[in-house]
Amino acid sequence: MSALPPLVEPGPELTRDELERYARHLSLPEIGSLGQRRLRNARVLVIGAGGLGAPALQYLAAAGVGTLGIVDDDVVALTNLQRQVIHTVADLGRLKTDSAADAVARLNPLVEVRTHPVRLTADNAVELVGQYDLVLDGTDNFATRYVVSDAATVTGRPCVWGSILRFQGQVSVFWAQHGPTYRDLYPEAPPPGEVPSCAEGGVVGILPATIGSIMTTEAIKLITGTGEPLIGRILMHDAMAMTWRELRLVRDPDAMPVTAVQEIDSSCAVPGGAAVAPHEILTAAELADLLERRGRGEAAFTLVDVREGWERELASIPGALSVPLQELLDSGEAALPAEVRGTDLVLHCQAGGRSAAALARLRDHFAQREENVRHLDGGILAWVNHVGSENPVQPSGPTPCQ
Repeated sequence: MSALPPLVEPGPELTRDELERYARHLSLPEIGSLGQRRLRNARVLVIGAGGLGAPALQYLAAAGVGTLGIVDDDVVALTNLQRQVIHTVADLGRLKTDSAADAVARLNPLVEVRTHPVRLTADNAVELVGQYDLVLDGTDNFATRYVVSDAATVTGRPCVWGSILRFQGQVSVFWAQHGPTYRDLYPEAPPPGEVPSCAEGGVVGILPATIGSIMTTEAIKLITGTGEPLIGRILMHDAMAMTWRELRLVRDPDAMPVTAVQEIDSSCAVPGGAAVAPHEILTAAELADLLERRGRGEAAFTLVDVREGWERELASIPGALSVPLQELLDSGEAALPAEVRGTDLVLHCQAGGRSAAALARLRDHFAQREENVRHLDGGILAWVNHVGSENPVQPSGPTPCQ
């Protein structure tokens, strides 16, 4: 038995087909027929149909959760398939919500799927989360995680949270009525650019399955009232060392109560919390204009791509000089070819985080000079979104990490 009562009341008696389909659950005294009826009566909202959402949706459907909601505004891209195994090559270009819904239907047609092809925001989070008994947070950025947590707090719903990056993952259950929330773990969001996305930091493809399956286990335990949920505990996994450890998390007694969902400011910043000044930011449209003027001989500047070489092989902005971020961090302006050291610089990366870090490193070199250094806000992803899809770009952007 769990220290908490079951989250969901049981539904009607199981049909013969359901008795056969869920026979292995029925053999478990901790779940049995009553628990399976609770699962069938449960409504679970999965935020993100990416790396963590993929295994969660598949195992929730296989377990017989009656209603699954899927929130995601992205489309399936080739880079997703390394880890987002609910999608296939045939789904490229489709909405992830539609692709995932079809996969769930193939796995278990008894499950009702509700698709929400929107971005979760402070404006719609309470209305969406309030329709379900439980929410699984498989998002990949701090701003959205705060929105999910606040919406869960306002609606009284438990939130099963997971996070992955490189070879490491974390899982916990946040439930304001019974323990701490995400805001107790992170009272303030780190500055944008300080924590790399999966696109920038990478993630081993199997890790989402490991963490996503644990998230699903926690959801099933909460729904059926089985076992000890991860409330007040953070399970931390290091796949490289193949170790697990647990951290205790308690409520902050001095924290302000959450009474509404607040949008987290995701304005550009660099490691250490130093904000990038407005005059140091260049939009994609402004860069396009500068490139045209440079082509006519009316402007002089050097466009520097701080990504790794393999990223440039996939896509690049024409005319960019390649200088990887680590070289700039190690050597500053000395990492640049001598012939460009006296020119204006425009830095860019995939999404803006690495170029902001490079700008912070080079800023002192330009402090007493007429030349300036700026970076492309939003990186090459902003370039394709705002300038046009005919421009070279990687097939997928960073996805808080999925």
